[in-house]
Amino acid sequence: MSDEGYPEEPGFKTAGPSAEAAVKVAGSAKALRAAVFSTLLRCGHGMTADQIADNLRRSVLSVRPRVSELRRLGMIRASGARGKNESGMTATVWVVAKPLPNEVPK
Repeated sequence: MSDEGYPEEPGFKTAGPSAEAAVKVAGSAKALRAAVFSTLLRCGHGMTADQIADNLRRSVLSVRPRVSELRRLGMIRASGARGKNESGMTATVWVVAKPLPNEVPK
């Protein structure tokens, strides 16, 4: 695995811990990506990655990469709004992207 399969597969930029992590999560990444997308679909008003992680009772460290993959796939987009995360900083609020005419979502 590398960035060649990204975003359908977890990617990494350099060999070492990032590559090891990508291999380790490869089996579960697709299911978690689907769960993240479903959570945003149900929500309707958008959520930050931290809120999605909380909703799914998963580590934000496993959810944030799935959010990035969904964005790269064009399935979600930034809403323009900001929400607070656990650290008190603001974060992007993500929403489901509307498909373009004649476009079949993945």
